[in-house]
Amino acid sequence: MNVQPNAAVSAEPPLLPPVADQPFTDLTPMHRLPLVDARWWYGLAAVLAVLAGVSTALAWKTQQRVKAIEQEMVKRLEEGRLQSSEAQLLSKQSQDSALATAAKVALLEARVAEVAIQRSQLEDLMQSLSRSRDENVLVDIDAGIRVAMQQTAITGSAEPLVAMLKQADERLTRYDQPRLEGVRRAIARDLDRVKAVGLIDIPTLTIKLDEAARIVDELPLLANALPRSVAVKSKPVSPTPAAASAPKSAASAPEAPWWQTWDGGWAAVTERVWSEAKSLIRVTRIDHPEAMLLAPDNAFFVRENLKLRLLNARLALLSRQFETTQSDLQLVQATLDRYFDRSARSTVLLGQLLSQVAAQSRQVNVPKPDDTLVALAAATAGR
Repeated sequence: MNVQPNAAVSAEPPLLPPVADQPFTDLTPMHRLPLVDARWWYGLAAVLAVLAGVSTALAWKTQQRVKAIEQEMVKRLEEGRLQSSEAQLLSKQSQDSALATAAKVALLEARVAEVAIQRSQLEDLMQSLSRSRDENVLVDIDAGIRVAMQQTAITGSAEPLVAMLKQADERLTRYDQPRLEGVRRAIARDLDRVKAVGLIDIPTLTIKLDEAARIVDELPLLANALPRSVAVKSKPVSPTPAAASAPKSAASAPEAPWWQTWDGGWAAVTERVWSEAKSLIRVTRIDHPEAMLLAPDNAFFVRENLKLRLLNARLALLSRQFETTQSDLQLVQATLDRYFDRSARSTVLLGQLLSQVAAQSRQVNVPKPDDTLVALAAATAGR
């Protein structure tokens, strides 16, 4: 607190107003001047004391306030330091999240690009599906007929092509489009041409070959031919009218002479001996003499070879190798003619089965449905 001006004032004596300015009656007596100065000095001292107390109080309050401010500043600094560390942590987390977000954004951009590609593909697909119904029908029929032609070429059978042509005709019938009548007429012509070709019934032919292999065990060999069992049975002699009336007239008719009775008995004996000789002897024509020289042990191998030939013919038939089937059947027929009895019923039955299989095992050239393909191409081009 600055009290120097007051001290300067107290050092110099107070100036008294001029005497000329005051009235004569107010003049202070000289003996009262020291008392007035003392009071003034006491008041000044009191004022100074009050001022000092106030200054001291203000200084103390100011110091307390400064201390509070310092404490507040320290507290704020600690809070700022904590907030700074938290801000650094948050900044690091934000940086990590920014990197993760950038990676996600890159992934999303890749996904968006993929979705764009898929969208373009889907648009192309929708455009292809948005074609006219007529074109779709014609394209489907054309593709089906070409697949059926490939199956026919692989299997050698006309059944896939016939089934596909029938299906195409039924589909066009349900569709009922007047401008496709030309295609239906072409399908009808090709269907008639394909049906005109004889179809090979492979399952039936394989069953016949299996039956032929079963009959092989029952075939009689020429070397082991069984004797014919000819039972000579006496035929009952029907009585003639003369013989019927003989007993009646036996008494009246004379007895026959002995030489006639002898001739009748001799003829009966001769006929009986001849019939017995014919039952014991059989004359057979053998075109291949080596068949009679076949040992009984080799008969088993002859039959097994026949079965193997028939099995080979069956496999060749299933694989559509008709030339191999024909050659195997010819070898089987030659073996039958050489080693087996052709007059036996089982041999005749086996020969008939072989003839049927050989007649039906032939290559069939299935005509191509050119008219249908041309009509489909014309209808597709004229849409």
